[in-house]
Amino acid sequence: MLDLSGPGGPADLAGPRPLRGPLELYLAQVAAQDEQALEHARELLDAEERARAAAFRHDRDRDAYVVAHAALRGVLSVLLGVRAQALPLAREPCAGCGGPHGRPVVRAPGVHFSLSHSGGLVMVALAPEPVGVDVEGLASVRAVLGAQSALHRAESEELARLPAAARPEAFTRTWVRKEAYLKGLGTGLVRDPSLDYVGTGPHPVVPSPGWSLRDVLVPTGYAAAVAVRTPP
Repeated sequence: MLDLSGPGGPADLAGPRPLRGPLELYLAQVAAQDEQALEHARELLDAEERARAAAFRHDRDRDAYVVAHAALRGVLSVLLGVRAQALPLAREPCAGCGGPHGRPVVRAPGVHFSLSHSGGLVMVALAPEPVGVDVEGLASVRAVLGAQSALHRAESEELARLPAAARPEAFTRTWVRKEAYLKGLGTGLVRDPSLDYVGTGPHPVVPSPGWSLRDVLVPTGYAAAVAVRTPP
């Protein structure tokens, strides 16, 4: 669990340090941050991020954005030994149009990251290879019905065979697997999510060779997954 409270938290530099294995996962809960921690988190953001945070109409959405981006800057700061406000962050070209608004990257060799937040939960993944992480609150019955076209045909068939009460949970774990994989690829939803089969059951199916895909244990009411490209 990440501590964003200031001194003693992730913003204190003690690095750089090497990655601890093929994957590092960090979790932050927005509700666990008091006003002092939120103020410290806001101080870690750059001008563009502060402007985006200020544009949110609801405090809960603004706080989630601030905690998410401060958490990312905090863990990268410690990893690279660079002040959080001075991280060498950039954007890859968009996978759809080639514009300068693709996935965010850090200009450091052998360091890849992914960020996701939903409701009151934030997840950050670090890896030496391309990585994608996604966390979502459990989908509503209405959302499941409206998103059938985003599923692989086999996944839709699996979902239809489940009792109605079990479909929101199965759909959500399927969706976070897809999002994690597509983030890892760097395409996001520019790539049609129905193309890749990840399964609706309790164990994910790796959609292509050269990748690992796993579910992540998160608090009740959420589902999460992480995808990492395996080294050649």
